Amino acid sequence: MYKLLRSFLFLFSPEWVHYFSMNGLRLLRRVGLGKLIVRSFTPRNTVPFSFLGIQFPNRVGLGAGFDKNARYLSELRCLGFGCVEIGTVTPLAQAGNDKPRLFRLPKDKALINRMGFNNDGVKTITQRLKRWSEVNKDREGTRLIIGGNIGKNKMTPNEDAWKDYETCYRELHPYVDYFVVNVSSPNTPGLRELQEKESLRKILTHLQGINREEAVNRPLLLKIAPDLSQEQVDAVVSLALEIKLDGLVVSNTTISREGLTTPADRVQAIGPGGLSGRPLKTKSTELVKYICTQTSGRIPVIASGGIFTGTDAREKINMGASMVQVWTGFIYEGPAIVKRICKSL
Repeated sequence: MYKLLRSFLFLFSPEWVHYFSMNGLRLLRRVGLGKLIVRSFTPRNTVPFSFLGIQFPNRVGLGAGFDKNARYLSELRCLGFGCVEIGTVTPLAQAGNDKPRLFRLPKDKALINRMGFNNDGVKTITQRLKRWSEVNKDREGTRLIIGGNIGKNKMTPNEDAWKDYETCYRELHPYVDYFVVNVSSPNTPGLRELQEKESLRKILTHLQGINREEAVNRPLLLKIAPDLSQEQVDAVVSLALEIKLDGLVVSNTTISREGLTTPADRVQAIGPGGLSGRPLKTKSTELVKYICTQTSGRIPVIASGGIFTGTDAREKINMGASMVQVWTGFIYEGPAIVKRICKSL
């Protein structure tokens, strides 16, 4: 059924379809028959999972970039996600890159995006989270775990990036359960330079210092690119162990275009951006395995990249990951993806 619907939706702009689909889901869950349909997507009898000192409903999360502005938390909870990572959030609102900036590669079950951290800004998003938490604080049922993925504004120079991360951290702290520092998106000029060890040290240790001042500590994770050299990966791992970072998200999108089935002229016409989906599966899995092996599991890992099925998720967990995040798989597999994966875990 979803494949038929997907064929129709894929006739339209990916970014338009995203909002059309989520607004449609919002409407569906408010009417009688629609509630039953949405309920059929929700996983049943899942085993809660303790990770980062947090009790997650299950091991399947939604990666950052899908609900950037925390607009669809209730709808995503209905689909059974163990957590939803909002953002990437920046201090000031920004429009992101020019459209079109999101492209499908159906032959590869992949996406290319160059969104550019488009978001409503931390103040607006914080107010939205505050309202949502007030409405849902006494609600019966599973509590939604929310991660805050934070970044810097495009116009902020790298030497001042730590200030942007601090602003987002302080504002979001009361309303999210954990944080992910994003220095690995390929769509903000110069951002990936912050993955160098000393730049990372400044940002992460500063946030850890702020965290220690809070009455409630929030786990702090780092999201890394799959395109790092082994030397760069080793430097990140060394730093994470040294400063006792709470975990890593492995991995972000890739700038590589190797091994695609989509014709090269089509890929070239799309232009730059981060590639996600099936083509990223092997690269991200190998990176998860390398990090977990090198550290003997001392750094908790959330795995992301090319997860479409329960088999994909099990593979990541067998390599040492504690949890998984889907994004592109959600687009291609549909609203029952969490239910299907949870059945296999």
